[in-house]
Amino acid sequence: MTITDDIHPMQNQQPMAGYRGIHFEWQVSDDHKVATIMLNRPDRKNPLTFDSYAELRDLFRALSYASDIKTVVITGAGGNFCSGGDVHEIIGPLTRMAMPQLLAFTQMTGDLVKAIRACPQPVVAAVAGVCAGAGAILTMAADIRLGTADCKTAFLFTRVGLAGADMGACAILPRIIGQGRASELLYTGRVMSGQEGLDWGFYNQLHESDQVLAAAQTLAAQIAAGPTFAHGVTKRCLHQEWNMGVDEAIDAEARAQAICMQTQDFHRAYHAFVARQKPVFEGD
Repeated sequence: MTITDDIHPMQNQQPMAGYRGIHFEWQVSDDHKVATIMLNRPDRKNPLTFDSYAELRDLFRALSYASDIKTVVITGAGGNFCSGGDVHEIIGPLTRMAMPQLLAFTQMTGDLVKAIRACPQPVVAAVAGVCAGAGAILTMAADIRLGTADCKTAFLFTRVGLAGADMGACAILPRIIGQGRASELLYTGRVMSGQEGLDWGFYNQLHESDQVLAAAQTLAAQIAAGPTFAHGVTKRCLHQEWNMGVDEAIDAEARAQAICMQTQDFHRAYHAFVARQKPVFEGD
């Protein structure tokens, strides 16, 4: 499948503004364009469970059909992002599972990353405090990452006897920070500081802990004000062109851009420019 095989405006089967999360908080901005997912088990630093993994996967899959939501912010409550898989509710049960059950679990967690990458909405991670294991993976899977100087990001799988090859880390992390740096983090499981993350390109910006969520929501709102359909095309191109040669990517982008030129937003931008006005994009 190439970039242009399934480019289409998002078909809104059911508005997501009224969605109610069971295992996390779901908030939508007043204009219904920016959704915020807040992992909300602050007493345990917001660990994931079997059920929260599955609900997040299903939510991001559903976002592919939600035209009301333009951008998504993911964050954690209580000063931490996510401490990874819950030791008692996930790690313990995994030690008692047979291979078919283990594979079903690891494929399900990988499907969450696939769903984040496949949803057309740009995803912004707002990270403070602990960001470890699966929490670091969720952050990695986002399109844009905002952190804090004191946030602690660790791909700590090797520290619990597992490979760093988890949920696409060996494919995605090197593309963000480089092969050598990714190798170090995945082999050692050590903490990457906020400043390291910024210097290495993992984090786009650093903010104070009490301001990082607001900064992420502001950035998400700025993106949401842009051409929704075109943003979805950009996200798909960024993801799929990892597997393309340069010539193939240029050809795919030519087809993608020609499709964008058929949108009403493209025409609105032209007429607004002629009238010396700011375009108001509507996503069609």
